[in-house]
Amino acid sequence: MIQIAVIGHGVVGSGVVDLLHENKAGISSRAHETIRVKYILDLRDFPELPYASKFIKDFATIENDDEVRIVVECIGGVKIAYDYVKRSLLAGKSVVTSNKELVAAHGQELLELAQERNLNFLFEASVGGGIPIIRPLSQCLAANEVTEIAGILNGTTNFILTKMIYDKMSFDDALALAQKLGYAERDPSADVDGHDSCRKICILASLAFGHHVYPEQVSTEGIRNVTLEDVSYADVWGGSIKLLGVVKPCGDGKLDMCVAPMLIPKTNQLWRVDDVFNGILACGNATGDVLFYGRGAGKMPTASAVVADVIDCTKHFNARKYLYWDKGSPDLVIDASKSVFPMYIRATGLPADELTAAVEKVYGSCQKLTREGVDDEVAFIVPAAPYGEQCSKRQQLEWCGVKVLGFMRVFAD
Repeated sequence: MIQIAVIGHGVVGSGVVDLLHENKAGISSRAHETIRVKYILDLRDFPELPYASKFIKDFATIENDDEVRIVVECIGGVKIAYDYVKRSLLAGKSVVTSNKELVAAHGQELLELAQERNLNFLFEASVGGGIPIIRPLSQCLAANEVTEIAGILNGTTNFILTKMIYDKMSFDDALALAQKLGYAERDPSADVDGHDSCRKICILASLAFGHHVYPEQVSTEGIRNVTLEDVSYADVWGGSIKLLGVVKPCGDGKLDMCVAPMLIPKTNQLWRVDDVFNGILACGNATGDVLFYGRGAGKMPTASAVVADVIDCTKHFNARKYLYWDKGSPDLVIDASKSVFPMYIRATGLPADELTAAVEKVYGSCQKLTREGVDDEVAFIVPAAPYGEQCSKRQQLEWCGVKVLGFMRVFAD
């Protein structure tokens, strides 16, 4: 019998306990061991639950119990989670977590600590919830050189954008609906400002390219400034708007990365990823594009990935899973100004013909987008160039009397 402890009895933690109970026979069969929850650490009491006697409030009880071989961390955040996870590893216990913020901030250190002690530190649920991505990227695609990863990594923002695209809801109304349905927190900034997606693409980049990438190194924009007008022009162009996390190697050991809303064409597989679903497109030099799709969050999908890691830990006590990346460096990610993208520009301030002439003078040839019945603004897709150069040209436009209303990257096939 393998004894485990679960830290946190919130959405994910309670899902882990429920799943271990509901699927007990199948889990034990696959793990070749009976897995038993010995402790659940939480500040709250749950006297109504059938396993109420398992709740404790002092982490030291878990830390000092040699029978506990796996600790499952489900409290979220960094400070307390980092302390408990590090102490668990130092006490000789493998750790499973769903905490992307923790892995993005301290993954390399904790992986190194686990390696030194021949333990496992696993975090399949930290990126795609119930979508398998960490294990496939580290094992199934291991023979490939990864040439790019692009992902819709946050279900809340994808839900909001989907409502804007198909139901013509404003950002504010779509956000309010997401909050009402429980998809968005009362403070939605981690989602709508891109921070959640940034942490996830950092984990994938660290795993795929072998060096720790810190979120503060990655240019990150959210979706607050996306309007229904932008959505309409994207449709005219032949695509839609998605919040994407993108990373690719530059060929000199550095990475080109960003998180931002982008126009994406209907020919791209990620265009079909709607509602609260996530999609991650990994391109290998041998496999080509591989798409991972599913629910990126939620109680039971995330718990499924956590429990799968618990099973993996149980099967590899004497043969550590090889999951590791090296330390990062301050210059690992190139400056966002050097990253090359075509751009979408929505502009007003001059008559349509003069707008077009001004844009073509600054950017050269470009694709003009118009909407029926709208004559006081025009949108353009301008050729690819370094982002810093695109911003300089935008400034030139504004000096000519053009008012730029929308300015967004285009994710080209």
